[in-house]
Amino acid sequence: MEKRKLGNSGLEVSAIGLGCMGMSWSYGPPKEKQEMTFLLHAAVERGVTFFDTAEVYGPLLNEELIGEALFPYRDRVVIATKFGWEANPEDGGKWSALNSRPEHIKRVAEESLKRLKVEAIDLYYQHRVDLNVSIEDVAGAVKDLIQEGKVKHFGLSEAGAKTIRRAHAVQPVAALQSEYSLFFREPEETVMPTLEELGIGFVPFSPLGKGFLTGKIDANTTFDSTDFRNTVPRFSAENRKNNQALVDAIAAFAVRKGATPAQVALAWLLAKKPWIVPIPGTTKLSRLEENLGGATIELTVDEVLSLEEASSNIKVEGARYSPFHQSLVGR
Repeated sequence: MEKRKLGNSGLEVSAIGLGCMGMSWSYGPPKEKQEMTFLLHAAVERGVTFFDTAEVYGPLLNEELIGEALFPYRDRVVIATKFGWEANPEDGGKWSALNSRPEHIKRVAEESLKRLKVEAIDLYYQHRVDLNVSIEDVAGAVKDLIQEGKVKHFGLSEAGAKTIRRAHAVQPVAALQSEYSLFFREPEETVMPTLEELGIGFVPFSPLGKGFLTGKIDANTTFDSTDFRNTVPRFSAENRKNNQALVDAIAAFAVRKGATPAQVALAWLLAKKPWIVPIPGTTKLSRLEENLGGATIELTVDEVLSLEEASSNIKVEGARYSPFHQSLVGR
């Protein structure tokens, strides 16, 4: 598979990575370990070198899965993980409290290193901006870890442009991870100009709109009781019905292109900037292979504009997060 560099950091990864969250958390119950190990191995064998996890996924289960499954391929892969959450006793022990204090970052980094079975974390993201800790202190803590050889690159997730600038001034930010797709194009206005100016890579998560852009979800789809999409306004039955027009437009384009809607959605992202690396998640080999096929589809400038015109003409209904999680983005 084609490789890409995340901005000016020198960090080179496969053009499409693999988001691993759904293997252990959020999209229903944790999947069977042996099956997910097979999938992770299949991804490496097909050229994927970039894998995304976080301590909160599970919690902890996903890092353990990734660490064990990818250990045989350690010299061939880049593993990104995240810090910034902890169990909240006021919320029944759920991991709903932010904590990016420097001492906390350094402690949990040691724990992630053990779970991932690595000597250094390739890319270490702050999962969400913690307003109780200055971003300069956060960047400084990661800078210390980099100087100690425990982390290689620093990243931010769902941060706003001003925060990115402040962090970058202390420790160069290799990549920003945020939601971006034909289903959610706000980053084009809010952060991408800053990323381009500073030479920071962009790692879109949910590049398929949390599955919606695949065309496999409609107003009649029911989700498992543990699936977080049940809490997302954009995924109410009514909003799914209203938003179907966007999927239909992408699907019609895909037919003309001889591709699937998912492949078109990923190809569009890859065509936007050479420093964009989407990380679609899946738990199925067939979907993995379909997604990776998106890297082989080339879109002309006119085709990119055609897709964007179609998406601009369709008003997407519903917020992309619950009110609590929405309050944590773009800070």
